[in-house]
Amino acid sequence: MKNKIVLITGATSGIGWATALTLAKAGAQLILCGRRTEKLKALAKEIGGTTQLLTFDVRDKDAVFKAIASLPDPWKSIDLLVNNAGNAHGLDPVQTASLEDWDAMIDGNVKGLMYVTKAVLPHMIAAKKGQIINLGSIAGKEVYPNGSAYCSSKAAVDFFTRGLRIDLNPLGIRVGAIHPGLVETEFSEIRFKGDQARAKTVYDGIEALTAEEVADAILYMAQVPEKVTIADLVILPTRQANAYVNNRIN
Repeated sequence: MKNKIVLITGATSGIGWATALTLAKAGAQLILCGRRTEKLKALAKEIGGTTQLLTFDVRDKDAVFKAIASLPDPWKSIDLLVNNAGNAHGLDPVQTASLEDWDAMIDGNVKGLMYVTKAVLPHMIAAKKGQIINLGSIAGKEVYPNGSAYCSSKAAVDFFTRGLRIDLNPLGIRVGAIHPGLVETEFSEIRFKGDQARAKTVYDGIEALTAEEVADAILYMAQVPEKVTIADLVILPTRQANAYVNNRIN
């Protein structure tokens, strides 16, 4: 990863933050993207060295293209895009779910990922090389109760990744996705709108993955030889069998 230029969305917390630290240690030059400028500055300070900071919401198409176009020319030659930004809102059956929650998940998890990919691609296409790693979820492989919209959004990430890999294959651009199971970050707190007690129950009795463990897997995907593509990687805590079967300690 030494001197590779890497753009990471959703870098202000969780897996994005951990991935930035992990790739920086491996020698990458980072473009850190997120909605919270102060968080980006704090991350850049922790990393040290030279980074580029882009503040935008992936759901805002115009802001995405404007931000990426604003990069200094040397930084536009992105070697690796990590599409990490995403969200989960609510855990409700279809009949009572909030339409606003649906819009937030589809706009962020699907359309936002597509916008960033589209904005970054021209320079990879011109160079006929590069790599894209999309953050999916075990929820994109299997549906669980009350998660229809979120699972749909992550299934879309899975299928967009597959199609993107086919389209970009003649251009030498590698495309893959990583699909984590339970990872203990602020994910559930956001899903339950700040209800920390409810968020904690998600991880009760399970030694969940850490953001750093997912980041290590992303580093592995990025460091394999260029003739190798890790196309699809599912990573679970040992006590989790799939999206809804968990061996919890009582």
